[in-house]
Amino acid sequence: MYGRKYEHGEDIMKKRRQRKHFNIAIIFAVVLSLFAPVNVSKAAEAMTVAQAIANNSGNATVEGYIVGVVKSGSGSSITYAHTGPFTVDTNLALADNPNETDKSKIIPVQLPSGSIRTALNLKDNPANLGKKIQITASLEAYFSVPGLKSPTTYTFVEDTNPTKVQPVTASPAAGAVAAGTTVTLSTATAGAKIYYTTDGSEPTETSTEYTGPITIDKDVTIKAMATANELENSDVQTFTYTILQEQSIADVRKQAIGAQVSTTGIVTAVLKNTVYIQDETAGIVLYGSGLNVKRGDKVRVKGALADFNTLLEINVQASDVQVIGSETVPQPQVLTADQLQEDKEGMLVSVNNVTVESFSNGNYTAKDGNGNTFVIRPEDTSLLSVNKTYTSITGVLGAYKNTYQLIPRDAADIISDSNKVQAIAATPGSGLVKKGETVTLSTATEGATIYYTTDNSEPTTNSLVYNGPIPITENTTLKAVAVKDGFKNSDIATFQYIIQDGEIRIHDIQGIGHTSPLDGKNVSDIEGIVTFVVDSDNLYMQDLQPDHDDKTSEGILVYKKSHGVNVGDVVKVSGQVKEYVLEGYAEKLQTDLPVTEINASSGSITKVSSGQPLPAPIVIGKDRTLPTEIIDNDSFTKFDPEEDGIDFFESLEGMLVQVDHPKVVAPQKYGEVIVVPEAIPTNTIAGGLKISETDYNPERIMIDINDENFVAKTGDHFNGSIKGVVSYSFSNYKVLSKKADLPPLIEGATARETTTITRDPEKLTIASYNVENFSAETDDAKATKLAQAIVENLKQPDIIGLSEMQDNDGETDSGNTNADQSFAKLINKIKELGGPEYAYTDIAPENNKDGGAPGGNIRVGFLYKKEQVSLMEAPKGTATQAVGFENGKLTLNPGRIDPTNPAFDSSRKPLAAQFEFNGKSVIVVANHFNSKGGDLPLFGKVQPPVLTSEAKRLEIARIVNNFVKDIKSKDPNANIVVLGDFNDFEFSNPLKTLKGNELTNMIEKVPAEERYSYTYQGNSQVLDHILVSNNLAQSTIVDIVHINSSFMEEHGRASDHDPVIIQTQLGTAQPKYDKIYNLVGFSTKKLTVQTANSLINMDSTSVIREGIWLKNSATVKGEGLKNTKIIISPTSKDAVIDLSGVEVKEVLIDNANVKEIRGAENVQLWTVTNGVDTSNIIFKDSKGEVITSPFLYMKQKEAVS
Repeated sequence: MYGRKYEHGEDIMKKRRQRKHFNIAIIFAVVLSLFAPVNVSKAAEAMTVAQAIANNSGNATVEGYIVGVVKSGSGSSITYAHTGPFTVDTNLALADNPNETDKSKIIPVQLPSGSIRTALNLKDNPANLGKKIQITASLEAYFSVPGLKSPTTYTFVEDTNPTKVQPVTASPAAGAVAAGTTVTLSTATAGAKIYYTTDGSEPTETSTEYTGPITIDKDVTIKAMATANELENSDVQTFTYTILQEQSIADVRKQAIGAQVSTTGIVTAVLKNTVYIQDETAGIVLYGSGLNVKRGDKVRVKGALADFNTLLEINVQASDVQVIGSETVPQPQVLTADQLQEDKEGMLVSVNNVTVESFSNGNYTAKDGNGNTFVIRPEDTSLLSVNKTYTSITGVLGAYKNTYQLIPRDAADIISDSNKVQAIAATPGSGLVKKGETVTLSTATEGATIYYTTDNSEPTTNSLVYNGPIPITENTTLKAVAVKDGFKNSDIATFQYIIQDGEIRIHDIQGIGHTSPLDGKNVSDIEGIVTFVVDSDNLYMQDLQPDHDDKTSEGILVYKKSHGVNVGDVVKVSGQVKEYVLEGYAEKLQTDLPVTEINASSGSITKVSSGQPLPAPIVIGKDRTLPTEIIDNDSFTKFDPEEDGIDFFESLEGMLVQVDHPKVVAPQKYGEVIVVPEAIPTNTIAGGLKISETDYNPERIMIDINDENFVAKTGDHFNGSIKGVVSYSFSNYKVLSKKADLPPLIEGATARETTTITRDPEKLTIASYNVENFSAETDDAKATKLAQAIVENLKQPDIIGLSEMQDNDGETDSGNTNADQSFAKLINKIKELGGPEYAYTDIAPENNKDGGAPGGNIRVGFLYKKEQVSLMEAPKGTATQAVGFENGKLTLNPGRIDPTNPAFDSSRKPLAAQFEFNGKSVIVVANHFNSKGGDLPLFGKVQPPVLTSEAKRLEIARIVNNFVKDIKSKDPNANIVVLGDFNDFEFSNPLKTLKGNELTNMIEKVPAEERYSYTYQGNSQVLDHILVSNNLAQSTIVDIVHINSSFMEEHGRASDHDPVIIQTQLGTAQPKYDKIYNLVGFSTKKLTVQTANSLINMDSTSVIREGIWLKNSATVKGEGLKNTKIIISPTSKDAVIDLSGVEVKEVLIDNANVKEIRGAENVQLWTVTNGVDTSNIIFKDSKGEVITSPFLYMKQKEAVS
């Protein structure tokens, strides 16, 4: 995925990435659109914008003028940009008036990726501003206001009055502006003249003719009209401008969102494009790119007030921020957690005695000394640790969606020990200096002595004592430690300085390590050859004079809009060195490594020559040894690319590389093909890379070709070499290449499997399958693939535990949670494809309480073969009822395990069901543990990665294991199977906890090269498991059926998970009964059995003259039955009667409330009460095999007679 996303851009969802891509079809469509008359038409029947706002439901065609884009905020806080340059290409703003700025009269329009966005967006098509269009789309909320989404067609519209001049528009839009601002007037009518007044009078053709920009130096109202030969004059447009007055920050914060404001303040924090300033009254945020400011700068700013997810900010351009002085950064206000409120937002504050309790998605939850909870979101998440108390934490106070966040700026803001000397700071910091420039060292601990070295050695109290500024006369690594009696020594601080003596090369900028020593510094005339053009704004170049140091990269990213250069151009670049986080997930600033770039927005690119040969690429695995086991083992304290994969790729950042005869180790996804060089061994039967507890495969190379239509699967390989440049995005290093430059792809032998387990009527087969968000709304193609896999690849298991079954209307958030139609769709498709008839059971969750896509209500559930398996009798549980185990049976069937436990908040609840197979009971527990969302990435900025999601899985694992323990304590011979998508590996702590001493994980018995069910970022791994109680382990076999994880949809993939299947011989545990009749020498006229699940054991000496009346499900045994009549007369439906295969004198069926009669082969006489229908009763022999109904046999005999 190429390109840039900015911190204030739209969120990128973690599971499904939105990708912007172009292909020949789209380009061809756009080219055609330039000539097709359909794109400009007379106005057709359409709604006005006002009507669309008032009636925002259904689908409609809406007509209006393009007046800008959504800039920030939502709901009442939404703000629009009405003048260029535009940086947003994902939406438009429409209004009934081309000069409209009242946001209540504007409707936002979504522009999804594709031809409509390409043609309409103002970032790439600024001339569309002011044009009238008709657009057909869904009328629904967008940015939490009435909007238009999912457009299908658009048309540029000529005004309905072709005889009238188009109205005059003004840029910038009317409102408050700085003195000296120039206003440009224009009309869309070619050749028209514009006349205007500034005295409030109506303009005529005798008024001032517009010939150039109008300077605003006082409050003024411009009225303008346009004329043209043979056309009616345009309507008069009015534009009122006021001069912007400078205010205190507190007063600025009182202004309306969207208002133009001006203020001054001292910079307290610079967090990439976000700058915090404050004065003596309040604080506020500035947001804009290329702001060349630092802490302590006093700045005068102007811009538009905006609300970004409840953080008040001033949106500015670089030219809107003027440095007018330098002052001491204000001391932080010491506050308690409950004082972190709106009046302190944007200010530098401190909280004392802070205990950090947890971490999730870049946020730490902490408590102050009073026990009040608050949120800390440091720029560098490695600055803090969970379960640690800090003396004080300083930072600027931000906000996100009504939650205030304390944002520490760097390590100096974190005081972990008041008895330890505080960190040393250097002015200037690491970077480029002139020869002879001096460096000042300081610590906030009064009375501390600083010792330092300049030869890269570790400083001690025997080193040089710091007495004053240190002159830098050569490239220097300065290390310092601060010491004070009675205090612990400070940590050793390291600062690197490079003398700017002559030209600076790219390797000087890159330096040794993950951060440029020149970060934030301006550089001039950096020479390199263009090796890769990402887009019109981004390119990579490489130094033609390398330093031959494998630890310093010779390549670098350059950013400049409309750079206009090509591969092979030798260029000189001037600009600011930045460590920039490219494309990524929403939390990328907290998780991802930055890419070193030269931002030439305010600089220049000068072409020296063109058509030059590129430098020879570094051949990975030949010129440089690729680490194959360690990603990082030193938390970035040592830069060793020969050992650590994360350092290896950093040492090649921006450089041209080559991978010889690459082997594909995962199916293409997101336009990325993940490979290893030919010489690197793979370790799965498909040709993939399986993870282990100590090896997460740093040798994986992601080839980003930006083409999601490219078809490749695990086990394929390229016949030749792939070249590209090393970059980083979405938490991983990538090699950027072009599809057209790839060598031929040779298809490998990897094929979708069929299970090796064969049907055995004496053994039970159970499968686990994550069907990836399946509902009644799922398309027929996917339903067919899933059903076909169950019928053919899995050979029709007796029981299937399903994960990610959605409710009937899928991700439509209707409030419905039932999934009967979803299950029926899959069941019917299985039967249609020649499979058996399955029944299903599940428990519908509470709406949106179990995680997954909003409205989808994913849950676990079971399919089971009606003819082989039955669901044992017990009441069905509800979403909030907890299942237990008593007298050999589940108290609810099915029932959820401890569903109200907080461990299951926003997560799926385990579902236990008790089945009977061949007269034996088995309890199956289906699971879908919480996802790994929130875990830090393998190649991220925090090493080792923090696995925040694991704690919840551990707790869930303990709950399920305790459920198993409880069953085993009451019935040691119980047959138990625990299956599902556990979102963790066989060697992980949650799986070890789940297994405990009671269960055997059958996955551990799968051969190592076959042990994977899921592929993530090129790593094959097991997330799906089946565990069995230890009494079943010896008689159980297992198979992971690889039909999805190694393949794309083009190969037949139906889900992102492979199913797992076992076959087992159930133990001979004796069933439990609710009441037992042991009849020995018993004599009576009539015995009526009312209690469900009763056992009647009648010996040969007992006599019951008028028979045994069964009013509920029951089991009957004994020699005495050969002389006894049994009357089956259940009082409720679905009774199951077990005759045990013994000889019975006579059985009379008195009503139709009977579901099944077992052990029926030795009944001597069958009778039925008149009018009772026996056609729906299932008859089985004592082995559990279905037999012909004796009444059907009797009818056949009657017919013959």
